[in-house]
Amino acid sequence: MSTANSIRPEIQDFSPYTPGLSIEEIKQKFSLERVVKLASNENPLGVSPLVRQALELHASGVFRYPRSGSPDLRQALSEHLEVPEGCIVAGNGSDEIIDLLIRVCARPGKDNIVIFEPSFSMYRLLARLCGIETRKVRLDEDFHFPWFRMLHEVDEKTAMVFVTTPDNPTGYAPPVRELESVAARLPEKTLLVVDEAYMDFAVPQQDYSLLSRLADLPNLVILRTFSKLFGLAGLRLGYGLMPEWLADALIRVKPPFSVNILAEVAGMAALQDRPYLEATLECVVKGRELLSKELHRLGCQVCPSQANFLLFRPPLSAELVFQTLLESGVIIRPLKSYGLDEYLRVSISTTEENMLFIRELEAVLHG
Repeated sequence: MSTANSIRPEIQDFSPYTPGLSIEEIKQKFSLERVVKLASNENPLGVSPLVRQALELHASGVFRYPRSGSPDLRQALSEHLEVPEGCIVAGNGSDEIIDLLIRVCARPGKDNIVIFEPSFSMYRLLARLCGIETRKVRLDEDFHFPWFRMLHEVDEKTAMVFVTTPDNPTGYAPPVRELESVAARLPEKTLLVVDEAYMDFAVPQQDYSLLSRLADLPNLVILRTFSKLFGLAGLRLGYGLMPEWLADALIRVKPPFSVNILAEVAGMAALQDRPYLEATLECVVKGRELLSKELHRLGCQVCPSQANFLLFRPPLSAELVFQTLLESGVIIRPLKSYGLDEYLRVSISTTEENMLFIRELEAVLHG
């Protein structure tokens, strides 16, 4: 008997998440000495000095298990966000929180989730792994959210609706009033899960984030991450903000040690490094304006963004532009996996790397 017969049928043709290309593999493939990675929306300033110090200080303690539930980190987040500690769930990246929400709140073979397309692929991947139906709603032509069509897909068996804002890969962020209206119109048992992974880069943040409404909206869940503004992508740390009854349920079923000791220590240190956070925000906001202006100058169609990346449509084949840039040592993100074959996404970086990208792109587009 083939061992493949032991695998659930829906897993047989399961396509994994497609990550961005790494610097080392591109160096090796094209024999390059320098490669600039502008594909994964990472922090352009690298690691916070306070985080580096904290990791060095606590490295000798990694033989110990962490405290279950990450209480120290949750307390630090509570103070930082002015949210009750009982509303916070820390996870191995926000991916773990997404997985827990689906497992805890959606019944296989009975319930469904509703997502927009294109959107972060982990929503549908984790739903499929859990045996949950996914209903997809295409974004409008301007990449805004079609709330009426989304609500049409929702029924009494919709466990949750996922909304990413600022959206990935478009960078679009709807105003708070639209999200409040959607939350109020969902069925009583349907959660509105708002993924705010990129919310730290929105200006002004209070016009787009639902954080201040957490206590007023009983069906609201907010997802956040330490991977972007806080520069901890490699340590995998995220969290969810939600009603206390739901947080309690997730913590009771969550693997007890999914957040490792160094990730928790790094997260608490990152929250304290105000100069680093402010420098990152200044770098991204100024870089976003500069890149948008330069991309327009080069004849690209650029989508307005509240995130630390820009979605753009070049005047030449996106595949050709991506591949040519890659061979010159500049990694950006092709969007075939999002169904946006004609578009590319570039992460905001330092002035030096931003201008290197523009020079190489200009060479591709105008010789």
